[in-house]
Amino acid sequence: MSGHDTDKDQRPAQNSAGLFYAASDGSPLNLHASCVAFGDRSLLILGPSGSGKSTLALELMAYGATLVSDDRTVLSKSDKEGLIATAPAPISGMIEARGMGLLAAGTIPSARICGLVDLSQVERERLPPPRERVLIGVPIPLFFKVEGRHFAPALLQWLKGGRRA
Repeated sequence: MSGHDTDKDQRPAQNSAGLFYAASDGSPLNLHASCVAFGDRSLLILGPSGSGKSTLALELMAYGATLVSDDRTVLSKSDKEGLIATAPAPISGMIEARGMGLLAAGTIPSARICGLVDLSQVERERLPPPRERVLIGVPIPLFFKVEGRHFAPALLQWLKGGRRA
């Protein structure tokens, strides 16, 4: 590590093609992303088509998380709560399971974003440094994809208790 406690990733959001762009004016973003919540904390899952956004959301749901949105997520900035995720109305209550179709799922209408998973980048460090990405002017903890069966349970544990080191 370079002596900094946080690696800042200044790519704030991604468009439907998976390309990142800046949106600093505070207007809502409609992202190619999924979102799940556990209690009052949620994870935004970003990545290109076919990277496993819905699969990771389904895994987290199997461990007790609740779907907020699958495939498209609208983010808006709240002065009191930070970033809030909602589902576009046409896809609310559904999640895609490849090979099975669109499945009905219980959802919550909105959730405060507490973490971001970027499936387009693979974690190479055993104990990675804390990272963040800025979305609509709000810094959010950032995690890269981890190759291993422990990834979804580890993310859920992070939602429950945070990170110590």
